[in-house]
Formats: sequence, structure tokens, C-alpha cells
Amino acid sequence: MPVPPEYLRVGEFFSDFLLAVREETSLATRHQSYTCLQGVLIVFRRRLTPEQILTFAQILPPAVASIFIDGWSPEEFTPEWGTRDTLTREVRHLRQHHNFAPDTAIADVARALRRTIGAETLDAALERLGPEAAAYWAGS
Repeated sequence: MPVPPEYLRVGEFFSDFLLAVREETSLATRHQSYTCLQGVLIVFRRRLTPEQILTFAQILPPAVASIFIDGWSPEEFTPEWGTRDTLTREVRHLRQHHNFAPDTAIADVARALRRTIGAETLDAALERLGPEAAAYWAGS
């Protein structure tokens, strides 16, 4: 079996995804886009069980999946989802003095992810994770 292209060209795919995040968020740099992406992924991950984390990681492009699971600890589990404003503040808390995530960061990253992996793939995984997970990645 040949090596899947997403592994052969992982850097290219990741660069394209960061560009999509940058376009959706209107941030100025790839570094700002990365921090925004990382915050959105970590905030989401905190609300998932270990099994749910693996389910979600499997649909992500390899480099994005690595960011999603990097530094994970079971102790970070936070069962409460909270409001969109609360979640956005939590996204912005990551490296807060260097984080330029906009108020729309979660929806912006969701749109970039949908563009990259496809709405059907994302929605199928989210259906298994529950309504709060689907609401998080709604993209609106």
C-alpha cells in the first residue's frame, strides 16, 4: 500500500491549513493563527473523554491531530461546556499576552476545518461526540 499523501506532504497540508485559519480569522501571521488554532483545539479537548479524544483525532490532518493531543492529561477534563463567551475567553487564555484570537475564533477555526476535511467527515465524528461537541464546531 502506498504512503497516504497527507503523510508524504504533512508540512504542505499543515501550511495550507494554517493559511485557511489565518484567512478565516483575519489574523496577520502564521504564528498568531497557530496559537489561535491550538487554543481552540485544547479548549475542545478538555471537554472530551479519552475515547472521544481518539475519535476526534482520527479525522484531523496529521499535524493538526498532533497539536490536538500534544500535552494532553486526563486531569484536564472539564465536563462543563459553558457559554460560547466562556469558551472563547478560555481560548484566549493560552499564551494570553501573545494571543490575538478574535471573538469569533472557534467559529473561524471550525470553518477552516470544514474546508479542509469536509463537513460530512466532521459532522459524522461530532454526531458520535454529542450535541455540545457539534455546537462547538458549528462554524457560525
